[in-house]
Amino acid sequence: MSQVLRESISIAGLPTEIHDMIFKPERIISVKIPVRMDNGKIAVFEGYRVQHNSVLGPYKGGIRFHPEVTLETDMALAFGMTLKNSLANIPYGGGKGAVKVDPFKLSERELEELSRGYVRALFPFIGPDKDIPAPDVNTNPRIMAWMVDEYSKLAGKNVPASFTGKPPELGGNPARIYSTGFGVAVIAKAAAEVFAGGIEGKRVAVHGFGNVGSYAALWLSKFGAKVVAISNIFGSVYDPDGIDAELAAENPEVLKDVRAYPKGQKFNDTDVPLYVDADILVPASLENVITPEKVPRIKAKLIVEGANGPTVPEAERQLYMRKDFYAVVPDILANSGGVIGSYLEWVQNLNWYKMSEEEVRSKLESIMLNNYKIVMDAWKRFREKNPEKMVTMRDASFALAVERIYEAMKLRGLI
Repeated sequence: MSQVLRESISIAGLPTEIHDMIFKPERIISVKIPVRMDNGKIAVFEGYRVQHNSVLGPYKGGIRFHPEVTLETDMALAFGMTLKNSLANIPYGGGKGAVKVDPFKLSERELEELSRGYVRALFPFIGPDKDIPAPDVNTNPRIMAWMVDEYSKLAGKNVPASFTGKPPELGGNPARIYSTGFGVAVIAKAAAEVFAGGIEGKRVAVHGFGNVGSYAALWLSKFGAKVVAISNIFGSVYDPDGIDAELAAENPEVLKDVRAYPKGQKFNDTDVPLYVDADILVPASLENVITPEKVPRIKAKLIVEGANGPTVPEAERQLYMRKDFYAVVPDILANSGGVIGSYLEWVQNLNWYKMSEEEVRSKLESIMLNNYKIVMDAWKRFREKNPEKMVTMRDASFALAVERIYEAMKLRGLI
């Protein structure tokens, strides 16, 4: 990530000495969380909260529960949130939290006690105008409900804006469950209009039919695209005549194993969507799935990243070297619907105002389309500024995010 920042500073033409000012986190909090287990013994869990940068607003980022988290990982994720929130053009800085635990080995009571203990340990450092956590890996609306309840007890009043990703009954965003996938579809549609003459009838392949991929497929289908391939950890389905994305996305058996879809060709190979004859590829599974070795078999001319970091840098360079290739729309832009949805939830909670699902979706779409236009303009500007370099859309997105942080720091008199 340090090298990404250095390259972004170079592309944007900013002073090199700002690297450490932006890269190093403002605050690192390490806490211990004692929990009395069901067997009567006390276990102590290690937790973190990295508050990376706040020049654009309160820290914002998720909390993950995972046995292999490290402080170094949390720091890198917090830095990534600083850039993502800056590019999303919402008034947030970046942060990230974690607890080193396998939550699937805990009972519900133990999990609730751990969740509440994390909030008690961090209470002085978080809040609606300081740091607003949200769900991440292995955390969910149920855990956010426990956390916002614990925070409210400690504050002595109801504070729904202290966490986002809550159940709608507690002030959560009614569109939050699909906001990331919906945002990917909105950006894919906008990119298709720029590069391919529109989304209508365009063939889409989705690698990873989880929460993000399934909703991206569903909304792209609603926008007029033809979903021709889907996959998950068990295999793939390909149907050149089109997959019924609504049927697939709403069928629990298909969500569990895409091969349960009643039509199409079934494969045990999970990478089939990467290689089918499609106009748009949506990698929405894991990081590093598009590697240099796979590039020669990829037929799609437009890639819209639903997952975080699915395209290896060298593979991305190879793709851009193709004369008929359009662009890789990077994760930092394409999958920002989740954090923008969280922002809309926070705004509602601060104002004690309840938006309808349609109103949230409309605002989310408007923000993402505006951000896409700004990134496209920045991409043109940075390419003209760096004629000797191959400046990708990802490069332009990072450079724009860093440029905004730099301008805010300069206005505050920090540099």
